[in-house]
Amino acid sequence: MLVRILISADMEGATGVTWSADVDPGTEQWQRCRSMFTSDVNAAIAGFFAGGATGVLVNEAHATMRNLLLERIDERAVMLTGRHKDLSMVEGVQRGDIDGVAFLGYHCGAGAEGVLAHTYLPNSITGVWLQGEPASEGYLNSYVVAEYGVPVVLVTGDDRACADAATYAPRARTVAVKDYVSRYAAVCRPPARTAADIAAGAEEAVALAGRLDPVRHGPLTLEVEVDAAHLAGAAATVPGVDQVAERRVRCTSPDAYEMIRAFKVICTLISNAVESPYG
Repeated sequence: MLVRILISADMEGATGVTWSADVDPGTEQWQRCRSMFTSDVNAAIAGFFAGGATGVLVNEAHATMRNLLLERIDERAVMLTGRHKDLSMVEGVQRGDIDGVAFLGYHCGAGAEGVLAHTYLPNSITGVWLQGEPASEGYLNSYVVAEYGVPVVLVTGDDRACADAATYAPRARTVAVKDYVSRYAAVCRPPARTAADIAAGAEEAVALAGRLDPVRHGPLTLEVEVDAAHLAGAAATVPGVDQVAERRVRCTSPDAYEMIRAFKVICTLISNAVESPYG
């Protein structure tokens, strides 16, 4: 039986990552942390194959989406790298041949307690709600993959990200690679230990893979809160996005596919309206 796994690989929740320079492309710290990030991904790949997976697609999901070291990726997998993808962090799930998704290196959402907690933008966005519930990236992406009938089978990150996973993927295996101390500090496990833990979690997670009936959630109401009124005004220039408070916008989408695309547009306009150093 064919079992194909999609790994959505973010970086803030990777082994050893605790502050902005660790994940900011081009910095010395980022270069160092790329190796640990790649190690986490390889551990998941190895575990999935050990558990019986027949194929693994890795989708780069952090920042430039060009962070993983392809030359070190397990040769049994393939990697989708680069930006401008319809479904961004979960691109590939719409192919129709994916049986399970892993959220690797994930983190808590904007405004929550967690290492490098944010939702899409590292700053500016102070909170996101979907259907009235606080929404991390994992929460948002879980709606998207459910629409394609694919379960989330594994989540890795800090301990708070693993706790967050219980709100959107309660059956998924979780692996904590570090324990939250503050937004920029954590008690970290060494790469050799986290690789073993991730591999074991992935091996067990294969049993949870399998196509499900697609879940149609719509209509979906998304609210985004920002740290300055002019950013809400910028986002509200999109037709269908309404400014409902001084620093909050709201939009309603017919399904998760349109919801995540609308959120991407909102984030782009917010980001483009930021003027350093005032935001």
